[in-house]
Amino acid sequence: MTMNSLQDVYHEQLQDLHSACAQSLDATTKLGRAASHKGLSEALISGAQGISDGLDTLKSLCAKNDISPTGEHCKGMEGLVAEANAHVLDAEFGDSDVRDAMIITQYQRMVHYALAGYGCLVAFANRLGKDDEAAQLQTLLDHTYDGDRHMTQIATKGGVNEAAV
Repeated sequence: MTMNSLQDVYHEQLQDLHSACAQSLDATTKLGRAASHKGLSEALISGAQGISDGLDTLKSLCAKNDISPTGEHCKGMEGLVAEANAHVLDAEFGDSDVRDAMIITQYQRMVHYALAGYGCLVAFANRLGKDDEAAQLQTLLDHTYDGDRHMTQIATKGGVNEAAV
């Protein structure tokens, strides 16, 4: 696709983030099953539900813009999911607390990709005068930030990092 306008970039990035979220949904679910810390496992299950809800919103926004949500494959998230597999799911750990610390690391890397994507889409939607779309994307961005902060709390105040020492 030739990019000729901010509208073209907006459409491509909606599709890219849809692909990224679809890939991270499966990975997040697997990370949740691998976690031994109850609060971490619950947060990842909640995170997977949030990703699923975000996918629904992105599909709706793609439909509003007359584009297919599956028009792009996100290679960035593909790499982050491969990293999560290599460093958590396929790795050997002598201690479940250490695995939990690595789960948080890999999950937050995926979340930070989504934060960047949502932030750009909010800015694009605002510039394009798509106020309703910008508001929906801002809600997704806010929820993603909340999830990221919650994961940091689990690591630092929830005892995961302390137990992994």
